[in-house]
Amino acid sequence: MRQGLILLAHGARDPGWREPFEELAERIRAQRPELGLRLAFLELMAPDLLTAGEELVAGGCDALRVVPIFLGQGGHVRDDVPLLVDALRKRYSGVAVTQSSAAGEDGGVLDALASFCVRALDEHGSDSSVSST
Repeated sequence: MRQGLILLAHGARDPGWREPFEELAERIRAQRPELGLRLAFLELMAPDLLTAGEELVAGGCDALRVVPIFLGQGGHVRDDVPLLVDALRKRYSGVAVTQSSAAGEDGGVLDALASFCVRALDEHGSDSSVSST
Protein backbone atom coordinates (compact mmCIF):
# COMPACT_ATOMS: atom_id res chain seq x y z
CA MET A 1 0.00 0.00 0.00
CA ARG A 2 1.39 3.42 -0.95
CA GLN A 3 0.25 6.21 1.31
CA GLY A 4 -0.47 9.74 0.23
CA LEU A 5 -0.72 12.76 2.49
CA ILE A 6 -2.61 15.92 1.57
CA LEU A 7 -1.91 19.00 3.65
CA LEU A 8 -5.04 21.12 3.27
CA ALA A 9 -4.76 24.83 4.04
CA HIS A 10 -7.16 27.71 3.51
CA GLY A 11 -5.44 29.67 0.74
CA ALA A 12 -4.95 33.40 0.20
CA ARG A 13 -4.55 35.93 -2.57
CA ASP A 14 -0.94 36.69 -1.58
CA PRO A 15 1.30 34.06 -3.22
CA GLY A 16 3.82 34.37 -0.37
CA TRP A 17 1.21 33.06 2.07
CA ARG A 18 1.91 29.49 0.93
CA GLU A 19 5.62 29.57 1.89
CA PRO A 20 5.27 28.18 5.45
CA PHE A 21 3.11 25.35 4.11
CA GLU A 22 5.73 24.51 1.50
CA GLU A 23 8.34 24.49 4.28
CA LEU A 24 6.12 22.15 6.30
CA ALA A 25 5.81 19.85 3.29
CA GLU A 26 9.60 19.81 2.83
CA ARG A 27 10.11 18.90 6.48
CA ILE A 28 7.66 16.03 6.14
CA ARG A 29 9.36 14.84 2.93
CA ALA A 30 12.70 14.83 4.77
CA GLN A 31 11.21 12.54 7.42
CA ARG A 32 9.18 10.34 5.06
CA PRO A 33 10.69 10.46 1.55
CA GLU A 34 8.65 7.45 0.40
CA LEU A 35 5.37 9.24 1.11
CA GLY A 36 3.30 10.78 -1.66
CA LEU A 37 2.62 14.33 -0.48
CA ARG A 38 0.73 17.30 -1.88
CA LEU A 39 -0.36 20.67 -0.61
CA ALA A 40 -3.96 21.60 -1.37
CA PHE A 41 -6.00 24.70 -0.71
CA LEU A 42 -9.63 25.29 0.07
CA GLU A 43 -9.83 28.49 -1.95
CA LEU A 44 -7.87 31.19 -3.79
CA MET A 45 -4.86 28.94 -4.53
CA ALA A 46 -4.14 25.80 -6.49
CA PRO A 47 -4.28 22.91 -6.37
CA ASP A 48 -7.62 22.19 -4.72
CA LEU A 49 -8.21 19.00 -2.74
CA LEU A 50 -9.63 16.99 -5.64
CA THR A 51 -6.71 17.88 -7.92
CA ALA A 52 -4.15 17.01 -5.24
CA GLY A 53 -5.90 13.69 -4.65
CA GLU A 54 -5.98 12.98 -8.38
CA GLU A 55 -2.22 13.60 -8.62
CA LEU A 56 -1.49 11.23 -5.74
CA VAL A 57 -3.75 8.47 -7.08
CA ALA A 58 -2.16 8.85 -10.53
CA GLY A 59 1.21 8.47 -8.78
CA GLY A 60 0.17 5.10 -7.34
CA CYS A 61 -1.22 6.00 -3.92
CA ASP A 62 -4.05 3.78 -2.76
CA ALA A 63 -4.53 5.40 0.66
CA LEU A 64 -4.93 9.14 1.20
CA ARG A 65 -4.90 11.00 4.51
CA VAL A 66 -6.16 14.59 4.48
CA VAL A 67 -4.72 16.76 7.26
CA PRO A 68 -6.39 20.16 7.65
CA ILE A 69 -3.69 22.66 8.60
CA PHE A 70 -6.13 24.89 10.47
CA LEU A 71 -6.00 26.00 14.09
CA GLY A 72 -9.59 25.20 14.98
CA GLN A 73 -12.97 23.78 14.07
CA GLY A 74 -14.46 26.68 12.13
CA GLY A 75 -17.05 26.27 9.42
CA HIS A 76 -14.49 25.23 6.83
CA VAL A 77 -13.14 22.32 8.89
CA ARG A 78 -16.52 21.35 10.32
CA ASP A 79 -18.60 21.65 7.12
CA ASP A 80 -16.61 22.21 3.92
CA VAL A 81 -13.68 19.83 4.39
CA PRO A 82 -15.79 16.71 5.15
CA LEU A 83 -17.84 17.36 1.98
CA LEU A 84 -14.67 17.65 -0.11
CA VAL A 85 -13.15 14.54 1.48
CA ASP A 86 -16.38 12.66 0.75
CA ALA A 87 -16.27 13.82 -2.90
CA LEU A 88 -12.67 12.57 -3.13
CA ARG A 89 -13.72 9.24 -1.57
CA LYS A 90 -16.57 8.87 -4.09
CA ARG A 91 -14.33 9.75 -7.04
CA TYR A 92 -11.78 7.07 -6.05
CA SER A 93 -13.84 4.30 -4.50
CA GLY A 94 -10.88 1.89 -4.49
CA VAL A 95 -8.74 4.30 -2.48
CA ALA A 96 -8.93 4.56 1.31
CA VAL A 97 -9.52 8.27 2.00
CA THR A 98 -9.45 9.50 5.59
CA GLN A 99 -9.33 12.86 7.33
CA SER A 100 -7.57 13.85 10.54
CA SER A 101 -8.68 16.51 12.97
CA ALA A 102 -7.45 20.06 12.46
CA ALA A 103 -3.77 20.53 13.28
CA GLY A 104 -4.57 23.09 15.97
CA GLU A 105 -6.58 20.54 17.93
CA ASP A 106 -3.48 18.46 18.60
CA GLY A 107 -1.84 18.90 22.00
CA GLY A 108 1.65 18.76 20.50
CA VAL A 109 0.83 21.57 18.07
CA LEU A 110 -0.62 23.65 20.90
CA ASP A 111 2.47 22.96 23.02
CA ALA A 112 4.70 24.12 20.14
CA LEU A 113 2.65 27.32 19.75
CA ALA A 114 2.73 27.97 23.49
CA SER A 115 6.52 27.52 23.50
CA PHE A 116 6.83 29.91 20.57
CA CYS A 117 4.75 32.54 22.37
CA VAL A 118 6.79 32.24 25.57
CA ARG A 119 10.05 32.46 23.58
CA ALA A 120 8.72 35.56 21.78
CA LEU A 121 7.95 37.13 25.13
CA ASP A 122 11.32 36.17 26.59
CA GLU A 123 13.23 37.42 23.53
CA HIS A 124 11.85 40.91 23.92
CA GLY A 125 11.56 41.12 27.70
CA SER A 126 9.48 43.92 29.09
CA ASP A 127 9.25 46.93 26.83
CA SER A 128 9.40 50.04 29.03
CA SER A 129 7.97 52.18 26.23
CA VAL A 130 4.63 50.38 26.43
CA SER A 131 2.23 51.78 29.00
CA SER A 132 -0.04 49.46 30.96
CA THR A 133 -2.65 52.10 31.69
